[in-house]
Amino acid sequence: QLQACGGGLVQAGDSLRLSCVNSGHTFGRFAMAWFRQAPGKEREFVAVLRWSDNSSQHADSVKGRFTISRDSGKNTVYLQMNSRKPEDTAVYYCAAAALFRGINEKNYDYWGRGTLVTVSS
Repeated sequence: QLQACGGGLVQAGDSLRLSCVNSGHTFGRFAMAWFRQAPGKEREFVAVLRWSDNSSQHADSVKGRFTISRDSGKNTVYLQMNSRKPEDTAVYYCAAAALFRGINEKNYDYWGRGTLVTVSS
């Protein structure tokens, strides 16, 4: 139902945009989010976008560098990543919640396969 793409190897400071297509339904208080898991670490929240009002929230670690956005007509959510740092290296996951209940990963019902992003220094 969720298909993420756009990962790859980038240099520190470069930009990259991830995409996630939702082939299911969007309705009500639907939300789509990005999480990431770095090697040897737990998965963490990156950003979320609420479909009803296009409001968003970003983790402090990426605020000002990453931006989540959407194309409603394509049921697609994006993660624009600027000023990349080596510590941004991780597998990035797209997730969706039928009802937005917060940024805890347990609140998300659907998950896509991750896409690996590697940032070299």
